[in-house]
Amino acid sequence: MTNAAISRSGAATAPDGAPVLTVQGLTVSVKTEDGLLPLVSDLSFALARGETLAIAGESGSGKSITSLAIMGLLPPPAVRVTGGQIHLGTTELTGLPEAQMQSIRGNRIAMIFQEPMTSLNPVMSIGRQLTEAIEAHEVLSRTEARTRALSALTAVRISQPERRLHQYPHELSGGMRQRVMIAMAIALRPDVLIADEPTTALDVTVQREVLDLLRDLQRDMGTAIILITHDMGVVAEMADRVVVMQSGRMVEHGAAGAVFHAPQQPYTKALLAAVPRMGRGVGAAAVLPGGAPVARLRGLQVRFDLRGGLLGRVTHHVHAVEGVDLDIQRGETFALVGESGCGKSTLAKAMAGLVKFDGQIEIDGTSLAGLGRAQIKALRRNVQMIFQDPMASLDPRMRVGDLVAEPLVIHGIDDHARREARVAALFDRVGLSSDQMYRYPHEFSGGQRQRICIARALALQPKLIIADESVSALDVSVQARVLDLLRALKQEFAIAYLFISHDMAVVENIADRVAVMYLGQIVEMGSRAQIFGNPQHPYTRRLIEAVPVPDPGHIRPPQSRFSGEVPSPMRAVGDTPQRLALQDIGSGHLVAP
Repeated sequence: MTNAAISRSGAATAPDGAPVLTVQGLTVSVKTEDGLLPLVSDLSFALARGETLAIAGESGSGKSITSLAIMGLLPPPAVRVTGGQIHLGTTELTGLPEAQMQSIRGNRIAMIFQEPMTSLNPVMSIGRQLTEAIEAHEVLSRTEARTRALSALTAVRISQPERRLHQYPHELSGGMRQRVMIAMAIALRPDVLIADEPTTALDVTVQREVLDLLRDLQRDMGTAIILITHDMGVVAEMADRVVVMQSGRMVEHGAAGAVFHAPQQPYTKALLAAVPRMGRGVGAAAVLPGGAPVARLRGLQVRFDLRGGLLGRVTHHVHAVEGVDLDIQRGETFALVGESGCGKSTLAKAMAGLVKFDGQIEIDGTSLAGLGRAQIKALRRNVQMIFQDPMASLDPRMRVGDLVAEPLVIHGIDDHARREARVAALFDRVGLSSDQMYRYPHEFSGGQRQRICIARALALQPKLIIADESVSALDVSVQARVLDLLRALKQEFAIAYLFISHDMAVVENIADRVAVMYLGQIVEMGSRAQIFGNPQHPYTRRLIEAVPVPDPGHIRPPQSRFSGEVPSPMRAVGDTPQRLALQDIGSGHLVAP
């Protein structure tokens, strides 16, 4: 290709002056009682064939609204394009009739959404959904469409593609579902692929596989990609150029190397400064108080029964947690890491008395085994949980002050006036004002809602707080502030944390000790320095190697590319824990192909 350049994926980009997509002066507004309110203002950029343009910024910056405007998917009549133009090649998209837009959407321009489960039809097989998308744009026989669908699944390197055609979305893992979404998007070889937060909901190793897949497909097909994300590590690894957005406006635009190494705007500098980076663990190891541990687990086992057959007999067990031993000291941040389905959250629920278990759990010297409901309730004064999605944890019908006071009411602590004073003090401690106590959850940002959940967890002055993916859904700058708050509260109240996460960069920045979990078992445990400085288990090394590096100049070694799905923790009745460990720990899933 004459005058062509090469993108970071290895694809040849179009010559200068021949963009495949041009956005010029785009303004998107929402209709309100006071008139039109701009959501995106005067946005301009161009995209060449084979190029990856990342649109980065925090939640509410206008990233996803931009993608919906390009796809013609803005919700009418409230939200619409009120200025500017969008050209796909020589075709003007703004104002194009829906019938014509349907012929372009999915054919010349396609989109991958953040959560594949909400994008796939749960009552249609994978094969039918793929063939339906193909048949909507090309005149093919059912057999030809099926062959094309199988080819697309093969291209995205999904295991057993023939079998996947007959399966339904709920039968696939998150990584598999995202591969199906990519297969659906590339089946018609579009000119432009928009990937809107395609890896945010995925484990770090699955994220690595999806990013490698997108890069390979771009190299093979020459597709131009718009990558929308708030993860600056992903931006650094994938983008040729970067657009940084804040409050609906573009604040910076340039080559990825220039934006990362010489950012011009304060907002870009702050965004990059907040990114957790491997090798920059905060502070020295904690000096922990002596005495008995606040939590002690020995031989912990949690299995769930699966029934089948006409008589409903137990045929299989899900080995969610298998033979776990660990201690958590007072004032310690103990991190538990691993991919989805490894048993992290199940272990946490067992410690909070929320699921049945075998083995031994002691909280502050009290064994959970055989406790009645009233005793479990009393125990929960010492163990509180902070969950991943604060909005799902807060009753939308209650004022947030009442939500924070609720644990005090349940346990009969203090009268109304003292509870209100206590809640006001908690709001102040987590960086919120006392006058915000009388608002409702929907009136707060995601970071503020998580602070409210932290205040509620602190209300009973617990000895242990279980933070289950408590910062994974937050923007990087909000995430950094919440992590700082958790550190400060630990120092002030000598709280112990069980910090559950799949984000190794975050873990390195907050943990004192780390345990790595795989298929319900602890495969490695040690201090932060031991785990990150000298990991011993191949699975631990896999997790660390998969972390995106926020440096466009970083070259990932070819041998660090991985593939494969985590084996199922389901075993037939009669299979022993020893057999489970021998056949799966250290399996091919842990080894580069």
